[in-house]
Amino acid sequence: MLLEARLLATVNRLAGPVRGAGVFLISVFGALSVNSPLGWALFAFVVLTSIADFRVPRVALPVAFLRVVVLSVALGDQQWTLTVLTTTLITWQWQWPPRVTVPATALLLAVQVAVAGPGVLVRAVLESVLARVAYELLRRSSRRVDALRERAAEQQRAAAVALERGRREREFLALLHDTAAATFLMAAYGGDASAVAVQARRDLAVLAERDNAQGAVDLGAALTAVARGSAVTVSVEPAPVPAAVALAFVRAVGELLKNVERHAGAATVELEVSRTDEGVLVVVADDGRGFVPGDVPEHRRGLRGSVVERLRAAGGEARIDSVPGRGTSVRLVWPADD
Repeated sequence: MLLEARLLATVNRLAGPVRGAGVFLISVFGALSVNSPLGWALFAFVVLTSIADFRVPRVALPVAFLRVVVLSVALGDQQWTLTVLTTTLITWQWQWPPRVTVPATALLLAVQVAVAGPGVLVRAVLESVLARVAYELLRRSSRRVDALRERAAEQQRAAAVALERGRREREFLALLHDTAAATFLMAAYGGDASAVAVQARRDLAVLAERDNAQGAVDLGAALTAVARGSAVTVSVEPAPVPAAVALAFVRAVGELLKNVERHAGAATVELEVSRTDEGVLVVVADDGRGFVPGDVPEHRRGLRGSVVERLRAAGGEARIDSVPGRGTSVRLVWPADD
């Protein structure tokens, strides 16, 4: 619920009890000051009518009106009457809208002037106006706070949308590198036309898919399927992860194995999937020629876009350890759910 609505509901709910408690305390001192059978009878009348302020808000306004009139007729312009009058007028401004309080206030003041004279008129009008102004200022301030909160929420939503759009764009660029770029390279180097056509159809199918997978996937089984048909030593254990995370791992590991095949000249390649204190750990290691990760040009997006950024977008991390002549080891980590 908006702050303005909550605030106004609270003020409206408390106005009656505040009025009832106020006139009760005022009447205690008023009855003591009068100290007569009439005074104590009026006190009993005030206590009885105060029940409406606490328990029956539907009739609280006419009951409060009647209470002031009775005190005015019985006591004239004594302080008891004037204090109950102003307390009533002030709390009316908090509980009902102007279309109700303006005629009720005017009628009550007319009765008061007719019975006890105009002495209290200026004070009563001034306090009523100030109570209404204070109420409206409070309402305006809460409305401004609501507007600021809504604007902040819209900015947060826009930032979240932009972040998700950026993530999807990076994922698409990485996927494009894994599919179409590899196929173009195959074609450029004179690959078999039928093989290129088959690969192109696969690329189109991958690029057209909708990644809306739900639930958990056994990452070990998924990566075993990725390594099938290649000379890779596989060692896996069950490692359930969300489907979107599994997809990121599958594509990252697929890119790593392609890189090993194209560039490493490795005699052995190992793929390991395990669960550790860190979460899910995937290691792709080879004994190939190795390289210096920091020397990879910025325009080469293979490892950066298809592996590092892809794992980061899925909430994981990729760590590349390679030395020329000593092979390469890539650790892909996805943190355990706490």
